[in-house]
Amino acid sequence: MSGDDELNLLVIIVDTNPIWWGKQAIAGSEFTLSKCLDAAMVLGNCHLFMNRNNKLAVIASHVQESRFLFPGKRWAAADLFGEAAGNSLESNISGSKDGKYELLTTINETIAEEIKDLITTTELKGQQTETLLAGSLAKALCYIHRMTKEGRGSQEIKSRILVIKAAEDSALQYMNFMNVIFAAQKQSILIDACILDSDSGLLQQACDITGGIYLKVPYMPSLLQYLLWVYLPDQEQRSQLILPPPVHVDYRAACFCHRNLIEIGYVCSVCLSIFCSFSPICTTCETAFKISLPAVMKSKKKKPKLAI
Repeated sequence: MSGDDELNLLVIIVDTNPIWWGKQAIAGSEFTLSKCLDAAMVLGNCHLFMNRNNKLAVIASHVQESRFLFPGKRWAAADLFGEAAGNSLESNISGSKDGKYELLTTINETIAEEIKDLITTTELKGQQTETLLAGSLAKALCYIHRMTKEGRGSQEIKSRILVIKAAEDSALQYMNFMNVIFAAQKQSILIDACILDSDSGLLQQACDITGGIYLKVPYMPSLLQYLLWVYLPDQEQRSQLILPPPVHVDYRAACFCHRNLIEIGYVCSVCLSIFCSFSPICTTCETAFKISLPAVMKSKKKKPKLAI
């Protein structure tokens, strides 16, 4: 199949956790959320320029929701496949102001409007401060599935997901995260991870299982260079490049009782739930296990010695 018949879809998930980015601003870091989004938009623009059939989607992974930054609410499905360009795109494009390609100008404006609306309407309630990364990955898989169903029959779609991770992992999302990873593996969808701060054991597993690239950026202001070098090439082009070597994967699982990452635990033989301490009844499937106790040996009676 020729390259012109392939549709390469890139879904970028950006961690927009306001607490993590707020701490960066308080610490006086020169790398801000706006610069991170600028780097992601440059990567998306370059991806679209690589081939006329390339498609793009951007998702913001927030603390309370996962929202599409692009395509926004104004974009129809026909726009994403390049159909009805004469009518649909003209209604969405506001015009280029700096000589840039009009479509890229509209994409950047749409992302900027959506992220501004997301940040201004966010109200932190309670202790919910974790990034909904598992939900963002699930939304990306649903979008890829929809694009595959709505695409042309003769067009092959190659999809991959790039996660730009900032905040720490959430052990509470372990089960949802693993379900998403195995669903992506079954659909042959690559998951790449670009880590800004602390390492992510869950994303290490995702990249290792799906065949993606895991990279922790050593210097955050140089994010754009790493995005263009490592994540712009697709799976076929990567085999011709010298990329960072694979990292050691942390395959620790999270227990179902306390959501803590453990190295040794107890596994239910029925539903495969993991627990850090033994329980005679599985709290997930309520299976009662028979505890086999060691056999009690009866002591032998000693024969009395006869006095001589």
